[in-house]
Amino acid sequence: MPSARTARTSRTPDAPSAPSSSGASKGRRLALAAAASLAASLTLLAPAVAAPAPSSAVSANAADAPLREVMFVGNNWDGTADVIASRGDFHRIGRVNVIPDKEERLREIYLNPVKLAFFLGVRSGPGEGHDQFVDDMYATPDGGAMVVSRPSFADVVSLDLRTGRINWRFPVAGYRSDHMAVSPDGTRVAVSASTANTVHVLDIATGRELGSFKTGDKPHENVFTSDGRLWNMSIGEVTTALDAPWLDWTKGDRKITVVDATTFETVRVIDMRSRLDAFGRDDLSDAVRPLVFTPDEKKLYFQVSFLNGFLEYDVESDRITRLKALPGSPGTDPDRTAWVNDSRHHGLSISPDGAKLCVAGTMDDYATVVDRATLAQGPLVPASKPYWATVSGDGKACVVSESGADRVSAIDFATGERVASVPVGDHPQRVRLARVPADWTGTTAN
Repeated sequence: MPSARTARTSRTPDAPSAPSSSGASKGRRLALAAAASLAASLTLLAPAVAAPAPSSAVSANAADAPLREVMFVGNNWDGTADVIASRGDFHRIGRVNVIPDKEERLREIYLNPVKLAFFLGVRSGPGEGHDQFVDDMYATPDGGAMVVSRPSFADVVSLDLRTGRINWRFPVAGYRSDHMAVSPDGTRVAVSASTANTVHVLDIATGRELGSFKTGDKPHENVFTSDGRLWNMSIGEVTTALDAPWLDWTKGDRKITVVDATTFETVRVIDMRSRLDAFGRDDLSDAVRPLVFTPDEKKLYFQVSFLNGFLEYDVESDRITRLKALPGSPGTDPDRTAWVNDSRHHGLSISPDGAKLCVAGTMDDYATVVDRATLAQGPLVPASKPYWATVSGDGKACVVSESGADRVSAIDFATGERVASVPVGDHPQRVRLARVPADWTGTTAN
């Protein structure tokens, strides 16, 4: 993380000689009183934002605490994250305010015309008229902090889960932060800086930048793999109205960038355009949305813009091998420009044994489980604009965020039926497994 800038001491011009020692003393007393009054006034005017807590102290306090597995649910328009049980009834345990510094951040934005233009652009574009305050979240290995990317504030912050205070803040390049990923050992977090075509990799405990790399246009999903690589999928422009298939070329440079997760040197670049063409589907967008690897990482399944379904890609042979088209809903607007950020289906997870896939049919208002061997789909479970899919802590269920109904629902991998549902905050999107202190029920700030 960039070091804090040291404040410069202003040079005071030489003052004229005082007419007498008593007059000088009186003047000094008046100056001191005025300074104290001004300081008090500024204190009253300043927003109530807690100062960052030293991350070393947070880690020391949390290191010995027993942990429990939970799920973080990011309520994008609220600026909160709900913490829910990771299995069973998925009941809500507590809530975290992820924007305790909101007034300070807004003041910075309003005083900078360029930042303000992008802030309003996020609101009118991907935010659908709302500010985007939380995109992605992970826990630190010791369970003491939640690390959050905040698109509208173009940053990543670490929040102490006991106090709600900010441990560290990392402003990303450009003007919007997006999807994140955590390394297999939990010590590093990668975040997409979507307007700068950059991925930053940070030390999760301190926020210090360990490295970065360039991507295609609008980097989106990030995935660490067990072979020491980091995959990034760029999705290009998703807020323009040039959504007809023949205008797909206007969406920008979209590709998968694979880098060495230690050196951040590019290992491989995959342009799905040529792979889709070879598969006989030159009508499909090459904007790769959520994806999942099989447990052996030999195949990956991915969604693309505008498609109600997903594709299968063989990593070793470097070719698309199968496509699963899923049903459309009769109520889905056929006008592609009405689909949120070019999404038709946005959200994909895979069962721990690799046998089942779970699909969030975002614009078609359902979620469904698909058998990976046969590609046969299960029941279409009604869901209101499901925006993400992940796996429960016990691996038995797919958990989807229903952004249109402000709840998350669990769908059993074995039966394909809904088994639980719990209300959360406004417009839930990302859902991630995490570990927090066993006795945690919320921050002291809430």
